Amino acid sequence: MRQYWVDIRSAGELADAMAVEAVHLGADAVVADTLADLASLPPTVRKVLLLPSAADLPDELGPVDLVILAEAEPAGWAQRHPGVQYGRFVEVTDAASLEVACESARTESCTVIAFRDPTKIPLEIVLAAAADAKGSIVTVAADPDEAAIIFGVLEHGSDGVLMAPTGLGQVARLRAAAQTGPGELSLVELTVTATAAVGMGERACVDTCTYLRPDEGILVGSHSKGMMLCVSETHPLPYMPTRPFRVNAGAVMSYTLSTGERTQYLTELRAGSTVLAVDAQGGTRLVTVGRTKIESRPLLSIDAVSSDGRPVNLILQNDWHVRVLAPGGVVRNCTELIPGDRLLGYLPTHDRHVGYPIDELCYER
Repeated sequence: MRQYWVDIRSAGELADAMAVEAVHLGADAVVADTLADLASLPPTVRKVLLLPSAADLPDELGPVDLVILAEAEPAGWAQRHPGVQYGRFVEVTDAASLEVACESARTESCTVIAFRDPTKIPLEIVLAAAADAKGSIVTVAADPDEAAIIFGVLEHGSDGVLMAPTGLGQVARLRAAAQTGPGELSLVELTVTATAAVGMGERACVDTCTYLRPDEGILVGSHSKGMMLCVSETHPLPYMPTRPFRVNAGAVMSYTLSTGERTQYLTELRAGSTVLAVDAQGGTRLVTVGRTKIESRPLLSIDAVSSDGRPVNLILQNDWHVRVLAPGGVVRNCTELIPGDRLLGYLPTHDRHVGYPIDELCYER
């Protein structure tokens, strides 16, 4: 998880409650401008004192772990307080202050940066300028939505985000934005038992806003407890150009996975939705949906079984160019599958209610 810092300097009467919430949710640091607001915090959270000037520093720093100043570290203070680290605060408002931020990011152990304008180009410049630096960059965010954007800039993002919550509950959203990704899934090998043409129906192509890799696609299944890995259209076709952003996913009633291992119907995906992209090794990432394209096509049903006997079904467009992934990232044309062929799949362990995992009695056929 990336770092997320909670700023309680302007919280007023809610400062103590927000600090408690930050500690409870595992925030990396609580930022204040008085020692009193940091005094009662446990050692599990970093205590940061952020001040505009060295002139505002108290003689004794008490519980403080890190001091952030809008100017260089005062001479002699490192020796005077050997257990305290120092960093720099920079507000970027123009080209000159941007260069100060770049230099600080290259040389300081920690740089906190606030950008006046909403564009993220200055942040891109700072991240590029400090690409090989040892220090950390913490960027001020107005809200959890901006924090999520900051973490994605240049694909690497800021090392951390500093946010001042405007109410209780926002720290939880900030924590969610700091999640490094959905993690990995334990894919299984499935053995094809039967295929059959099942007539006409509507199928969905999921067009994402991302170039998917050759061994990457989305998990799709007729039932919530068994899915197969449908590959992206990154592989050459004889009669049409590749569509590296697309997965020809399956019949409209099919399930797929989105945020937090929640299932969604393919028909629920629309512009701005997120869906879980999965590769042949089980690596995952959330990608944004640009559109879902639904058209009437002939359909093919594929039945398979896991090594422990659990059945899996997938209904796809019945056409040679629609493909699924086999172990080792091997691409298989769906119309050429025969009993005994092996495919990659995933077996969620819980039943579903409105897409959320739940332990209850549920039969799917």
